[in-house]
Amino acid sequence: MFGSHSSPFVMYEEELQQITGVLNKLLRESNSKVIFLVDKNGQLIASTGETEHLDTTSLASLTAGNIAATGGLAKLIGEKEFSILFHEGEKDNIHISIVAQRVILVVIFDQRSSLGLVRLRVKKASDELARIFKALGEKAERLEKSGQSQSPFAEITDDDIDNLFK
Repeated sequence: MFGSHSSPFVMYEEELQQITGVLNKLLRESNSKVIFLVDKNGQLIASTGETEHLDTTSLASLTAGNIAATGGLAKLIGEKEFSILFHEGEKDNIHISIVAQRVILVVIFDQRSSLGLVRLRVKKASDELARIFKALGEKAERLEKSGQSQSPFAEITDDDIDNLFK
């Protein structure tokens, strides 16, 4: 569920609320426009801020692609990965960082903020998010071991599948 770095992980309502709280706080404290959290497969986990005019689905998948591409660059020069990426535009800037080796935190900001402030606040938020994801992993493992895994397919038996094709 949560063990391997490429497998999708189960998100529970409680943790999703905690994550959204951290993102909202980061948005306020860094004076940013938009913040979103993406898994390495390009799935949007959560977002906050001025997202109504953004194609968050495309933004999420392109961000994951960007991380994958720079990961290739990192390997070529003997680095494990680049944990922080920064793109500077005329009006907007994008700060991308990897949290807990498995999710991508994206902060979009303009001249109302600064790279220094964003980096400082991202560091704090990343520590909080890492704690949430660590707890989430432990919770998922506990539920899996106790047989209470919340897989949507847990209730489906082989007989149910066979009956579909009769």
